[in-house]
Amino acid sequence: MIEELTLADRLALHELPGIYGDAIDDRNWDELDRVFSPDAVFEVRGLVTMTGLADIKRYMEEEGQHPLAHLMTNIHIAVDESGVRLFSRAIAPVPRGDATGEGYPVHFGSYYDQVVKTASGWRVRHRVFSSKRLHKRTALVDQ
Repeated sequence: MIEELTLADRLALHELPGIYGDAIDDRNWDELDRVFSPDAVFEVRGLVTMTGLADIKRYMEEEGQHPLAHLMTNIHIAVDESGVRLFSRAIAPVPRGDATGEGYPVHFGSYYDQVVKTASGWRVRHRVFSSKRLHKRTALVDQ
């Protein structure tokens, strides 16, 4: 079992979702180095599993659908015999590929992270994103 987290640890962990959201929104893939460990696994349920930081960055650059603004909320940290876990929710309008002008679908989802402390700071080693929990709350908003 891991020791109790310090306040500095908790603050650093609380920053991770925001760093991730900004990196995606700004299309700054190198900032993902501050979020994921080199051996990270990122599962987007029902869509894709990326293995390794290089694969995560490649997917985001080449194939990802990128929101206009990640709004990261409800951030919780859990520590127990399985290690340190971070939970957060995201609300994100995602541009339509066809530019219909009918608005942006707003996606709601949850991130479930296993995190580890590295020499460079806290990093996500395994992330699962799921929109299933909040799937019925998807809506369109105006541009």
